[in-house]
Parts: sequence; C-alpha cells; structure tokens
Amino acid sequence: MDRFEGVDVLLTGAGSGIGRATAVRLVAEGAAVFAVDLSGDGLRETAAVATGPGRIVTHVADVSDESAVVEAVGAAAAELGGIDALINVAGIHRTTPIDRLTVADMQQLFTVNAVGTALFCREALRHLPDGTGVIVNVASSSAAHGNPYMSAYSASKGAVLAFSLSLAAEVVHRGIRVVPVSPGTVATPLVGPHVLPPELDASYYGRIRSLLGAAEPEQIAGVIAFAASRDGSYLTGAEIRVDGGSHI
Repeated sequence: MDRFEGVDVLLTGAGSGIGRATAVRLVAEGAAVFAVDLSGDGLRETAAVATGPGRIVTHVADVSDESAVVEAVGAAAAELGGIDALINVAGIHRTTPIDRLTVADMQQLFTVNAVGTALFCREALRHLPDGTGVIVNVASSSAAHGNPYMSAYSASKGAVLAFSLSLAAEVVHRGIRVVPVSPGTVATPLVGPHVLPPELDASYYGRIRSLLGAAEPEQIAGVIAFAASRDGSYLTGAEIRVDGGSHI
C-alpha cells in the first residue's frame, strides 16, 4: 500500500465519483495529490475523506478554460515541487437523441471531455519527468461500441481514446507512459441524472449490461491506481477497458 510514497499526482475531476475515489486511493497509498475540480464543495468533501500517509491539496478550476488549466498545472507543480503523474478524470455526460442534439451540446461535450484532457496533458508534459512520468486519461467503453442517445458523448470519449493512443506514441521517446482507462457503467453522480426518460427505448441497454452490474467508483479507481503505479510500468498506448464484461 505504499506504491505512491513520494509520488506527486495532479488529478482532475476529484470532486466526486471516480475522481474522488481515486484521490482517496492515492492518498491512502502515500501520494501527494493536487486535486482539481469545478466544485469547491465537492473538493472539500473529497479532502475530508482522503486520509492516510499521503496528502491532498485542492484547487478549483474549469477544465474547459485554457487559462485556468495553465494556472492549475503551474500551481500543482509549485505546490508539489513537481508532477510525476497526471490523471484526467474530469468529464461530463449527456444522453441526447440525435433529433434533439444541438451545436451547444457538441461543443460542451468536446470542450470539457476532449479539449480539457488535451490541455492538461500539454501543460503537464512540461513537468513530467522523462523515464518515469505517466498520464492516465479516463475515456469510456462508449468510445468502442454503440450506445443509443449517446452519439455525441461517445464521440467525445472516442476523441479522448484516440488522443491518448497517439500521445503515447509521441512521448514514448521520453519514457513517459500514456494509458487510457475506459469504464463501463459506473454508479456515480455523473450518470445518475442522465437516466433515459420513459419515452425513449432503453431495451438496448438491458441487452448489453454486464452480469456484474454497475461498477462502484472504487473499482475503477483501483485500476487507475494500478495503471499510474510502478506495477503498470510496461503499459503505454493500451486501453484498459473496465466494463464488467459487457462486451462479451
């Protein structure tokens, strides 16, 4: 349980769900975590439950705002004395039938999910150490198979996946790893508000649901921690799909 002793981690989306569970896991394993989220209340709640030999510092920022991202990464490097690992969890979810899809929906999904992830990677790469630096980007199993009413969301997460694979190839000469983690259905506040309305046919989801049911955030956090740790040192440019077997 000391895999992250002395490791400095920049974590986005830390105010709830998978991000909160990841912060708790990393602090418990000894990491110094610079936790970023749009919700100050969420960050305070995360800091209250993230206990252990590590420590947590919180920072409110909008991942879709380029200047805020630059400021957040600079603050993380200054506060922690460097950045060993970047974990991008921040994201938004939408279930929108194609006939209701708007340009604003598309722009928001891509700006938060894909552009925000890319900006944090760009800035963090100025600080990540050659040979040991690692980036873990949370994509989605939706990037690889169809989900009715989630075309725009799936496309934005597909962009995160494609971006991560290409970035892994770009920075491999520096010895920096990039690992995309793709959860399936997870019981988080992100998904809860977007249950399909009754007028939409949800039978498709019943056919593809894993026999294991929805994952708990802690189950995804465990995989993220593995990918970011020295136990995952031979992983780069390979998607880890954590979907409870829904693709079987």
